[in-house]
Amino acid sequence: MIKRIKHSLEYLIDKSSRNKTSQAEENLLQNFALSEYQNAKWDQALMGNSDEVSKNIYDGIQLRIVKKKTINPYIKYMAAASILFLAGLAFFYKPITANEKQLSFKTSDIPKSIKLSDGSKIYLAANSLFQYPEKFNGDQRKVVLLKGNAFFEIAKDKKHPFIITSGEIKTRVVGTSFHIQMSKTKCEVIVVTGKVNVSSKGQSVDLIPNEEALFESQKLTKQLADKSFLVNWYNTDVTLNQTTLKQVITILQYKYGVSFQYDNEQVLAVPLTVFIKKDAALENVLEQINYITNLKFKVYGETVKVD
Repeated sequence: MIKRIKHSLEYLIDKSSRNKTSQAEENLLQNFALSEYQNAKWDQALMGNSDEVSKNIYDGIQLRIVKKKTINPYIKYMAAASILFLAGLAFFYKPITANEKQLSFKTSDIPKSIKLSDGSKIYLAANSLFQYPEKFNGDQRKVVLLKGNAFFEIAKDKKHPFIITSGEIKTRVVGTSFHIQMSKTKCEVIVVTGKVNVSSKGQSVDLIPNEEALFESQKLTKQLADKSFLVNWYNTDVTLNQTTLKQVITILQYKYGVSFQYDNEQVLAVPLTVFIKKDAALENVLEQINYITNLKFKVYGETVKVD
């Protein structure tokens, strides 16, 4: 579509330079330039003084015209496009997010946190991978959760929405806190504070605190969040007092990015009290559980089994 518009614009500008356009075509060009001017955004800190840039472009084009003494259609198009560039930045000056230097943040066996350039803080679970720009530019703050789970505390900025891509879904916020959990079969977004929009494949849901969006089998649904996920495990020590083993396992799966395998599901109802230090290794937490329950949980890569 953009290619078609560009070719049509080039054709009209060339036609206008030869005084071959009709009044309707001239009006179309003028209306386009006016519309782009009204919607244009000029970032002087990033792009310099607009008057100086305009003069440099115009002088450079004029110099080429004098040297060649003739104006071929391409040069005429560039001359007209340069004026429209300054009058209609929104059309000719694409967001510079493509030029943002991308960084990766990866965790191994324990969760870690990182602070982004806008002040947002990301708490990454173990065995997770997160991609983000060194510095946010453009109209949106875009990041990607490539693997695992994370808790987001997003700095408020209404003019620059924060957008997280995780698998096949996009989560859009302004300033709020929420979890994103990814696995091979599903992705969940759980809101703790503020409002969040989650979308995928033409589907969209809005969430408020204690609500969850679940994307599974290509379907996006909204439901109440499991209270286990609302525990503040990400930046403080946690004591789970007289909690069922099932709830403890739910938190450990999220915090350490592992799955649990067991044959006897009856043990999941066993009540226990467990202390989880924020930077504790999974093996240390499992030692507590094994001592209390007389079970033998053991880590095999990203899977925990009962021997």
